[in-house]
Amino acid sequence: MIIVGNLGSDPESREAGGSTVCNFRVATNESYKDSTGTYVDKTEWHSVVAWGKLAEICGTYLKKGSQVCIEGSLQTRSYEKDGVTKYTTEIKAREMTMLSGSDSGDGAAGSPPAAKPSREVVDTGLPF
Repeated sequence: MIIVGNLGSDPESREAGGSTVCNFRVATNESYKDSTGTYVDKTEWHSVVAWGKLAEICGTYLKKGSQVCIEGSLQTRSYEKDGVTKYTTEIKAREMTMLSGSDSGDGAAGSPPAAKPSREVVDTGLPF
């Protein structure tokens, strides 16, 4: 599964079983016309979990509002709460690409600068 969206809050990192785990939620947006021709905006929230070195990177560089691309797999797990079994589905991240740089928002300390596109113009002699 691959999603592109924005973090709804700062990631939460902790140690679990001798490894770092990082949890965060990503919002994806969709716009479409309904049957009456009215534009509808829909936001879907996805729970993401990252482990190990990826979790450390997510916890260090991501922040609320960061735009990211997450690649991973869906996993469903269960837990007990007040004697009731509950289920949750989350994306187990394998890869994360930061799409917004440190110049958007207040940035995380020590975050790498965003790559700036080249504005060089080359005259090819073509009429278009």
